[in-house]
Amino acid sequence: MKYLLLVSALLLSGCSLVPKPQLNISAAAIDNVSPAILNLQQQGRPRTAIPVSVYAFRDQTGQYKPQANVSSFSTAVTQGATSMLTQILLDSGWFAPLEREGLQNLLTERKIQGANKKAVELPPLKEARLLFEGGIIGYETNLSTGGIGAEYFGIGASELYREDQVTVYLRAIDVHTGQVLLSVSSSKKVFSQELRAGLFRYVSLNRLLEAEGGYSTNEPVQYCVKQAMEAAVVELVAQGQLRGFWRADDQTGLNSDGTS
Repeated sequence: MKYLLLVSALLLSGCSLVPKPQLNISAAAIDNVSPAILNLQQQGRPRTAIPVSVYAFRDQTGQYKPQANVSSFSTAVTQGATSMLTQILLDSGWFAPLEREGLQNLLTERKIQGANKKAVELPPLKEARLLFEGGIIGYETNLSTGGIGAEYFGIGASELYREDQVTVYLRAIDVHTGQVLLSVSSSKKVFSQELRAGLFRYVSLNRLLEAEGGYSTNEPVQYCVKQAMEAAVVELVAQGQLRGFWRADDQTGLNSDGTS
């Protein structure tokens, strides 16, 4: 028993001398404007960006992350789609989004400033000409799965893949009339891939050699949702130009008096 304790202590002390692996820590980076939005910017912009409001762009799927043998209540898609859509509309150059998601906070802050007698009277909030509504309406998991593998004499390798899909809907509503001017939908595939290789062999009667390695890659669902929303905004701008609601370098389609 004493020898066993001594050996255990030596092993623990030896493990403490082994250098710890360095983590692959990268610095934070600012997300660049996507190629889809850059292409939209290069096609021209209106003379004045159209004021729009987005109150909520919610996850309407009600789905949770699929995890094997685990009860998980983490949502399958992002809950910050409203912020993402606001950024996309701002980057497009066609629209000037107004703050509506945090409207109560904005009104409270204006009330605080208005209570200060020395404060200058605040101007009224700017009204939106268009209202954007919609949401993430579908997230299908395991839309297609498959793989390939081979094994011979205890040596094998395999490759697996999985395909999911996220779908969003976006519509533009005329605030003056309440008419739905445009409605578009877009989908984006979400791919996952896993590659594994292993060795399993008896090298002698009482000696078993086993080794395994591999890696997996998964498309972030958040970025797939963002790409689907960008595609919807680009298509909405294109349809608006075809129907004469607006055009580049001139905003005659949505005048302040509601005429075209």
